[in-house]
Amino acid sequence: MKLRKRMAELLEQGHHMDRASRTLNLLLILLISMNVVAIFLETVDSVYAQYQQAFWYFEVFSVVIFTIEYLARVWSSIDLVESHDTSPVVGRIRYMLTPIALIDLIAIMPFYLSLYVTIDLRFLRVLRLLRLFKLTRYSPALGALLDVVQKESEALLAAFVVLLTMLVIAAGGIYLLENELQPETFGSMPHSMWWAIVTLTTVGYGDVVPMTTMGKMFAGFIGLIGIGMIALPAAIMASGFAENIRLRKQQYNQYIEHFMKDGVLDEQERWRLEQLREELGLDSDEALQLLHTVMHQAQRSTPSQCPHCGERLS
Repeated sequence: MKLRKRMAELLEQGHHMDRASRTLNLLLILLISMNVVAIFLETVDSVYAQYQQAFWYFEVFSVVIFTIEYLARVWSSIDLVESHDTSPVVGRIRYMLTPIALIDLIAIMPFYLSLYVTIDLRFLRVLRLLRLFKLTRYSPALGALLDVVQKESEALLAAFVVLLTMLVIAAGGIYLLENELQPETFGSMPHSMWWAIVTLTTVGYGDVVPMTTMGKMFAGFIGLIGIGMIALPAAIMASGFAENIRLRKQQYNQYIEHFMKDGVLDEQERWRLEQLREELGLDSDEALQLLHTVMHQAQRSTPSQCPHCGERLS
């Protein structure tokens, strides 16, 4: 269907040559940003009391827009997938289970739940704040973060299990060593969890401290272990980001090589490369350097000029 395909084009990130698509996406970004500002202002009692009705109307308006957007994305999602060998129903269900589609659903669900279930207003505000994650669709950096978390989920889960194990050991150890001297603080392992979290993460608030010599030695040991344990997820994320950047550069190079097969980079291909650069979140200077490198390699035997800077290539 032409209408469905056009809807998919409009809802995707705005293209340079599609003003309607870019305008629609900019308006959605503005609406998401205004929602975040409204949520913050609602926590100010004096402001909320004066503009309570305005906040309600704006919330209803936002939910209507986000609901229409979500349904339109689900409806047109089958025109965005690379493989069309599945049925439309299966294709849409697969799209609805993707992280970005789940974020869109979470952004509107609290409002509809509040119509049938009594929800604490503060809790509802926090849930509505999740709409901020809708910006990941428009931000390459946030999109890269989601990609890394998804790809490194198994490693991050393993690191979390290790941290949880150390947390239990720390809470159990300090409970045995400090229970008799400080029963009000370390009266049970659940009570000792707070100290274990603060010490293992090396935050060290100082509100709960061991008093015995063995307790202090144990605390120092846990603190040293915590330095390495907390660095583990950070190392996994850093490695994932480095790999993600490498793959993005590789993808950009592949597009350049594909466009340079005929030895010429025309205007439309330059627009497509610029669009791809923005989608991949590459720096303009870095992308230009990659372009020069590939063009030098592809045209060593055929002198020509770089379409971007006019430099003679040989």
